Amino acid sequence: MNRSISDTDLVDVIGEHSSPKRISRRQKRGREQHDFDDEFKLFRDEMKNMIASLLSIQEKELKKISSTQLEIKETNNNIETSLNFVTQQNEELKKKIEKLEQQSTKDREYINILEDKIEDLQRAHRKTNLEIKNMPKLPNENLVNMVKELGKTIKCDVNENDIKDIYRVPSKKSDKSENTPIIVELSSKMLKTEILRMTKVFNRTYKEKLRAKHLGATKSEETAVFISEQLTAKGARLFFLARDAARTQSYKYCWTSYGRVYLRKEDNSPIIILKDESQIHNLTLMI
Repeated sequence: MNRSISDTDLVDVIGEHSSPKRISRRQKRGREQHDFDDEFKLFRDEMKNMIASLLSIQEKELKKISSTQLEIKETNNNIETSLNFVTQQNEELKKKIEKLEQQSTKDREYINILEDKIEDLQRAHRKTNLEIKNMPKLPNENLVNMVKELGKTIKCDVNENDIKDIYRVPSKKSDKSENTPIIVELSSKMLKTEILRMTKVFNRTYKEKLRAKHLGATKSEETAVFISEQLTAKGARLFFLARDAARTQSYKYCWTSYGRVYLRKEDNSPIIILKDESQIHNLTLMI
């Protein structure tokens, strides 16, 4: 201890003092491994808990989804059942509608037959009737004398006994005109036809044509007067449309006879008997 320390001894001394340091380093690495194991165990436990929690949540969600799927499936089944019911109802309604349409067609045909019969009866009832249009209404007018004056003017004898009935059509509330038509029921179709024929001859012969003065009027003497056979409401409507079609399509003749309406294009053209408005509509389409 009293001698000086040599270099070789210093090495030994350093080696002796350095050994504790190496031991301390080994102890530190042991503590790090221990801490890592604890941390890993803690991390593993946390992961297990997290996974368990996720699985629990997922299971709950799956249960909800399964329940929702069952509800959707049940709803779909209900919808399918409803659709089948509605489809069946639609088929039944379709069949009923087809039957109703067929019945409606039959009813329409039957109504047309009845309307034609009524039209024929009305024409037969008017077969001896004349209609005097636009004749001014006179105070205390004598309609029978008017017809007799008409006969004298057109050179066709008409006696009082030839007139079965005569009256002026009442005016409508909406129509303030007093020149309502005069209906004359004669004793025969032959007399009616003759009066119509002689009226046409008179109008062709004299430029002024038939006027109110020719029927004995002392008021509005120059008013034009028109003589025609009395048509049914349907016939009058048809004749009005026929005259309009004749003008637009250059038909030369349009007339009535025994309540029916006729059209003729030219002198040698076939005669068209108009029975309903659809014929006139078809004529206008031929322009």
